[in-house]
Amino acid sequence: MTTHVLKTWPEYFEAVRSGRKRFEYRRDDRGFAEGDVLVLREYNPETGLYSGRKLFLAVTYVLRGDFVPQGWAILSVAETAGV
Repeated sequence: MTTHVLKTWPEYFEAVRSGRKRFEYRRDDRGFAEGDVLVLREYNPETGLYSGRKLFLAVTYVLRGDFVPQGWAILSVAETAGV
């Protein structure tokens, strides 16, 4: 299990927090795997500042290959209590 700390823009952070969004589409540059933990840190690209809010997510499935562009991955996620 690896923990990945990731920047997340406010609108996407809120969609995950509210339960409407249960996936992450990310550049596949970290070796994401099932069982990994994502720590999403809310980041405002306009101000260049973090809000201080965080979400902890468990990666439950990683989709790569035929339906996903080379170098990218779709991660199915579920809330977790934290690291």
